[in-house]
Amino acid sequence: MEISSKGNFFKVLDMDETTADAAEKRLGNSKKESFALDVLTLAGGTTFAQILMILSAPVLTRLYGPDDFGIWALYISITSIISVIACMRYEYSIMLPESDEEAVNLLVLSFLAVLFISGLTFLAIWYLKEPIVNVLNFQQIGDYLWFVPPFIFVNGLFLALNNWNSRTKLFKRLSLSKVFSSVSSTTTQVGLGLIEKIGAGGLITGSVVGQSIATFVLGGQIWRDDKKLIVKSLNWKKVYEGFKKYRKFSLLDSWAALMNSVSWQLPAFLLAAFFTPAVVGFYSLGFRLLQLPMSFIGSSISQVFFQRASRALSEGTLPSLVENVFRMLVIIGMFPILILTIVGSDVFTVIFGKAWAEAGVYTQILSLWAFIWFISSPLTTIYVVVEKHHFGFHYNFFNLITRLLSLTIGGLLGNARLALTLFSISGVLVYGYLCLKMMSYSGVKISRALKILFSNFTLFIPAGATLIALKIVEINQILLVIISAATIGIYYLYILKTDAQIKKIVREFRM
Repeated sequence: MEISSKGNFFKVLDMDETTADAAEKRLGNSKKESFALDVLTLAGGTTFAQILMILSAPVLTRLYGPDDFGIWALYISITSIISVIACMRYEYSIMLPESDEEAVNLLVLSFLAVLFISGLTFLAIWYLKEPIVNVLNFQQIGDYLWFVPPFIFVNGLFLALNNWNSRTKLFKRLSLSKVFSSVSSTTTQVGLGLIEKIGAGGLITGSVVGQSIATFVLGGQIWRDDKKLIVKSLNWKKVYEGFKKYRKFSLLDSWAALMNSVSWQLPAFLLAAFFTPAVVGFYSLGFRLLQLPMSFIGSSISQVFFQRASRALSEGTLPSLVENVFRMLVIIGMFPILILTIVGSDVFTVIFGKAWAEAGVYTQILSLWAFIWFISSPLTTIYVVVEKHHFGFHYNFFNLITRLLSLTIGGLLGNARLALTLFSISGVLVYGYLCLKMMSYSGVKISRALKILFSNFTLFIPAGATLIALKIVEINQILLVIISAATIGIYYLYILKTDAQIKKIVREFRM
């Protein structure tokens, strides 16, 4: 799909001039209204955060062992599952009202939900700590369960503040909070690892500190800028009305989100149940570093896309918005992910040492699924925008069951690689279906999506064939990794030079 030199992020060549100009006017051509600029603003803080995490990974793998990473991964899995319902999903309602006054009361409602869920979590651990440890079949996690409630509390507050920030479109605030979070988390983890050998406790403490700092920074900025509006608009009767009006979020969408979160964390739980903590650690590191580059842009696009999609639906421009976002995701994600499927184990061996080579193999297994997830995940808010809540519930239930079966089969057969391979295959199928369904809901033809995928895959074929040949002749691993990195760099330079859509985004960001 070609992009006209005149067009912006929302305008494609097959639109006639009148339609393109109309879309440009509706969706905003100014810097203030630019989707691409908002994404890049968010990505600025995310870039720093992700680069710092990637650079710190070789240090952390030398301060903490696979077992420590395994315990940390299980802790993250527990907190991730609970965090997704920390606000009882009322945080998503903050984006919907036309008036800021109503949105303020929904923000307060989300805060109250956080207090309730985090308090409930504390009571559950107080009375059920031993049964929880026994169910997880992972005794090492017992000492760290008390870190769960405080993390749920600060993370829940952050989710609510994050959606308020998206509503006000002051994305620089969120970008700054991500920088502070990354620096504080990484500094704490490295510092505790150097000063005192406390094992997984150092990694977990760093997570809590980082999330607390992010919440404090974002909350402080919002209070500074929006204090008068919040104080003036707060009305407890309106809070209760919001509780009733948007109860579908807590009664239906929360279950869908909970199932989705559980399905995401299943590998850590089931690998811990069937295999050793080291296997969980290998998976954790591999998945974490695979996810970081994907979420670098994906999460920023998702953050802005939800706000834009709500408006585009009412203006009749949702199909063009979705198609352009999908194309951007494919351009960004396909090439490097396919490279990683070839050289993943070599990358991990060179950067982290031979002890972590298995993590690289896991990354190769999961790479293709990670790409399908990357191009579909930012689009999932479409079913919320078009109010197809039943789809979210049914899809997440199916996703949970397929993942459970895949990992259980591999676990019962005693083969961790097989478990992850089945997990990856089921993920490709399920997320592929999700992506196509979101296209259908938004009015984008499936043939258009397939054409975008195929045209970008053809760019990879020469590079992929070359790397496979180099592996066959057993070229030096360090040299292979350098060539792979250089190939990815050349690809992005080529895209920046030749793709009009990318060039337009870069020009907007420089203005």
